[in-house]
Amino acid sequence: MRTLSAWLQVLLLGVVFGTTALPAHSADAKTPRVKPTNLSVRWQPQRPVNGSPVLFVVSSSQPLKSLSGKWLEHEIFFSSDSHNKIWYGLAGASLETHPGNYALELSGESASGKPISFQKTVAVKKGKYLSSKASVPKQFTEPSPEQLKKISEDKTLKERTFAHVTPERLWTGRFRAPTSAPISGVFGTTRTFNGQVQSVHQGLDFAVNEGTPVMAVNSGTVLLAQPLFFEGGLVVLDHGQGLLTLYMHLSKIEVKEGDHVAGGQKLGLSGGTGRATGPHLHVAVRWQGVYLDPATLLSLSIP
Repeated sequence: MRTLSAWLQVLLLGVVFGTTALPAHSADAKTPRVKPTNLSVRWQPQRPVNGSPVLFVVSSSQPLKSLSGKWLEHEIFFSSDSHNKIWYGLAGASLETHPGNYALELSGESASGKPISFQKTVAVKKGKYLSSKASVPKQFTEPSPEQLKKISEDKTLKERTFAHVTPERLWTGRFRAPTSAPISGVFGTTRTFNGQVQSVHQGLDFAVNEGTPVMAVNSGTVLLAQPLFFEGGLVVLDHGQGLLTLYMHLSKIEVKEGDHVAGGQKLGLSGGTGRATGPHLHVAVRWQGVYLDPATLLSLSIP
């Protein structure tokens, strides 16, 4: 009896402190999972580099009810085709991402309610970026106290705007250039202003004259539409799935915050407002807090 009593005490302690092993026929063990071979993953570009946006395309042999992912410690929001068999998710590797192999973790639910899980390793290479020098008005490298106050206010406004994340997909089809013009400045370039202030060019510059129409690269919602100190006339579009595009140095803004715009819709006119060496259009791509190369986004082949 003493032996039986001691055994019961050990069992009760195990239940209280969670040390007793679950039986092999637990609910979790009985839940069938979709075999990984039923899922396939591909991505564009095929060889991502630091600073590159990445489009993940997941194909399933059977319809899925839901799908989500995680890569580089960021959540990936997926949307599907009409049959729920092909799922699209936008992601990206920041400029600070070191070359290496990173696991893409996928999880979701089949149409019948069965849980699925899948993992794929994605290699990120080191991108090749340039350096340049430029001269700008002194106020942009040595701002006055009044200008510093404006810069601080703008920073708060941008932080509030950039914190907005829409999980749903608002974009559709390919991303297209906001204007037809030569490229005058590429993403990732280390720039020195007036011989002292350094920054990294986090966008793509189009060599356009002042007054050139600027179009939305894809459909979305206007989050911000006003002039700021460094950016000049600025429009920020939310395309969903954590993706934003920014259009800077505009001489005229023709949309307002809250507007829903279609891809190719006119947002305003180009200019040289803000910290600019002359009239041009600066377009930036921001995904979940990191800037990505707009040229790569515009090159993705999306049905």
